[in-house]
Amino acid sequence: MSKITGKLCGIDEAGRGPIAGDLVIAGCILDRSIEGLNDSKKLTAKKREKLYEEIIINSDYHVAKFTAKQIDDKGISWCLASGLRKIMDALICENYLFDGNTTFGVDNLETMVKADGKVAEVSAASIIAKVTHDRDILKEALKYPEYRFEKHKGYGTALHVEMIKKYGYCEIHRKSYKIKSLATQSHTKKTLF
Repeated sequence: MSKITGKLCGIDEAGRGPIAGDLVIAGCILDRSIEGLNDSKKLTAKKREKLYEEIIINSDYHVAKFTAKQIDDKGISWCLASGLRKIMDALICENYLFDGNTTFGVDNLETMVKADGKVAEVSAASIIAKVTHDRDILKEALKYPEYRFEKHKGYGTALHVEMIKKYGYCEIHRKSYKIKSLATQSHTKKTLF
């Protein structure tokens, strides 16, 4: 990555891997330095929530969300590219840095692997994305209690897969995501044409 001069907008996502719930992409330009920022996955939920409140009152930020249906219809890469563009349109800045190693075809965007643990603005975006994602999935847990979303946050854990086997998919499941342990079950239900 080239040396950054001028304002920086850090960008990160949460919810790329789960088999249910929204993909959340956040961009953040910090107004001042904040103590304790790190990759959101390395922080406790309590610490993330505390930092989230501090970040949103000390930054310009924007969040883009994509539903399971949008992910199924358009694909995860399209959603990521679209979210990156939405953030760059909403937050005018000299530099944009996205956590990871691909720009998904978006111009004027730099990337850095593990930037969420190295660059404050990306750490802040990581926290915004993760807290937003987790708050949203906890609301879905109230609507769909049988899936126990509060336990696995939409990831394909053994418990989650068991609940899908028992109840089938609900509205917030990503049906385009293939789950190996469900492959034989869904294969037998296919209709031959």
